[in-house]
Amino acid sequence: MPDLILGGTRSGKSRLAESLANDSGLAVTCIATAQAGDNEMARRIVEHRCRRPAHWRLLEEPLALAETLRWHAAVDRCLLVDCLTLWLTNLLLAEDGQRLHTECASLLEVLGELPGRIILVSNETGLGVVPLGELSRRYIDETGRLHQAVAERCERVVFTVAGLPMLLKGESL
Repeated sequence: MPDLILGGTRSGKSRLAESLANDSGLAVTCIATAQAGDNEMARRIVEHRCRRPAHWRLLEEPLALAETLRWHAAVDRCLLVDCLTLWLTNLLLAEDGQRLHTECASLLEVLGELPGRIILVSNETGLGVVPLGELSRRYIDETGRLHQAVAERCERVVFTVAGLPMLLKGESL
């Protein structure tokens, strides 16, 4: 069963996930969901790439996450997904409005079936005020629903704050 690592921006969640993946002793494949829509995001993507070991495999998949997990999961492999919230953003902005529901349902269905080690990273976005814009409110709502459903299917859930992991569910790190 997967691990879910949540946290705010720059909380240390990706660094923790990378450390767990590295310590797994398995071949690691990082599934990156970000798209470089602007220079700042492109810089963030480069930062993440540079931090990861060179021998890790990298797959970039902004939309079809469940299919990618099904295709690449193996008993001798660790899949690190970074991150679910960027994936959700991509789906919210996709032209096909139904795709969000379809892809989320597919992800939830596949999570319990995957062999190997699965580590999912996601931003906890719902800890602040309710946003003013409709799209922002929908994003917060969809993220909260997704996190609840994913956490239910995960063996371990960790919330990361200031680089410190706080165990919410499962065995300690």
